[in-house]
Amino acid sequence: MSRRSRHQAADVAVIDRRVNVGSITLSSPLMTASGTAGYGSELAPYFDLSQIGAVVTKSIAPYEWAGNPAPRVHTVQAGMINAVGLQGPGVEHWLVHELPKLIDAGASVVCSIWGRSVDDYALASQMLADAPDEVVAVEVNLSCPNLEGRGSIFAHDAELSASVMEATAACGRPRWAKLSPNTDRLVEIADAVSAAGAEAVTLVNTLLGLVFDPETARPVLGNGGGGVSGPAIHPIAVRAVADVRVAFPELPIVGVGGVVNGWGAAELMLAGAHAVQVGTATFANPAAIEVIQNELLAYAARRSLSAISQLTSAGVGDA
Repeated sequence: MSRRSRHQAADVAVIDRRVNVGSITLSSPLMTASGTAGYGSELAPYFDLSQIGAVVTKSIAPYEWAGNPAPRVHTVQAGMINAVGLQGPGVEHWLVHELPKLIDAGASVVCSIWGRSVDDYALASQMLADAPDEVVAVEVNLSCPNLEGRGSIFAHDAELSASVMEATAACGRPRWAKLSPNTDRLVEIADAVSAAGAEAVTLVNTLLGLVFDPETARPVLGNGGGGVSGPAIHPIAVRAVADVRVAFPELPIVGVGGVVNGWGAAELMLAGAHAVQVGTATFANPAAIEVIQNELLAYAARRSLSAISQLTSAGVGDA
């Protein structure tokens, strides 16, 4: 190892990796993204789950849910499109059979929940009220179709989004509202969910997309359209974080969208995110989050930062 490499490694070692997302202190700003790391310890064979900020579960309903018909996933230029349809075993099954594996692996856990109605979200929240302390937060996935008569995605409606956040208080721990980029009301909705009890917002979920098969002239996914993720949506995620940070300087933000390297994570933090989730990159490399974390720390070392959290106050957030 060269003298410069030894110095950089030493600089990385002394950087304070802790970040605060509202009332929660995470040991690192890097987390898995919901829907890309399973429900439990699926990624444990590839890296030490205790060395990242948190494992965010695939979104779970208060009941078992079969999801959408296959095919569910398809690669696109600079990313992928999916319509898995939130398949899952339900909160009760997860608490009994999957959560213990995460706890044994030393992970901090953020449980993502979803529902088809406000009552579904309320029930999922109630079922998590007695979860172990290792479940440090609940991420409320609002990017789900509303089946209560308005025919829209929850996160496209400020009033509905606020109703869901109010209904999930029974979980007894901090709640993060995961919002959709498929609306021009993002800042308004971030304001509504914050006022309704969200301690932080997670920005952003996938973008709506549609891909056709050239041979069949039919959509490639069994459900028709789906959600686009990966590097193609990264600039949109950065812009969403920056817009919400400028509008609400004190609102904690978790950035997510197309992060494939340390600079991508740094960009979201410079835009105003306090922590960052990594998702689609893990399909190409299950240990991607560990690589990205090391690159992010190296970037901070090159900037002579003493704490990784200083990145959040170095960009648009304080502009």
